[in-house]
Amino acid sequence: MKMTWKEKKKIGDSRKRYFSFTPLLRFDDDDSSMDTRITTEARLQDGIPNKKPLISDGEGEKTRNTAREYEARGNELAEEGKFREALGKWETAITLMPERAVLYEQKAQVLLELGEAWNALKAATRATELEPGWAEAWITLGRAQLNFGEPDCAIESFDKGLAIKPDTVEAKDDKQIALNLVKRRRQLHSSGVDSNESRFLVRDKE
Repeated sequence: MKMTWKEKKKIGDSRKRYFSFTPLLRFDDDDSSMDTRITTEARLQDGIPNKKPLISDGEGEKTRNTAREYEARGNELAEEGKFREALGKWETAITLMPERAVLYEQKAQVLLELGEAWNALKAATRATELEPGWAEAWITLGRAQLNFGEPDCAIESFDKGLAIKPDTVEAKDDKQIALNLVKRRRQLHSSGVDSNESRFLVRDKE
């Protein structure tokens, strides 16, 4: 049994819009060259080593808008079940806005759907690092840990999510599954079964 998002959960945090995308990112070379020259001169005047030119406000907003377009298109593709295509759009958005936690959390959900528990765990972990006060990030991390066979870690993540959002029924249910797996492991140990493994595979019931 793969622990993924529930049917009522929708990808993204706003209504989706359709965008027309091109393979290359859209930037105006003429404007950017002027911005780079101005910011480089300012850094030299301030005595700052000229290792990396500053990004102007206009260029930064353009980058954010492009990232949001890729994010929205990824959301649409995920809703349609086109998970690989959605990942491609989100990866581009992450490149443009690497500090946006929701991109990593959504990426983790889709990776769980694709059966890539380890990659999902890494993506969800990054989401919690960026937004430690976001309950959904911790819950998704718990599901990834549970799919990866680490119920103990999953319980800790579910607890953190429930501490922030205590009325999340799905998280409570998922935590109970993890508790049952830990209980089963202890029963196996107490019955004399020799096992050094602390990881479980979460499977569908027969």
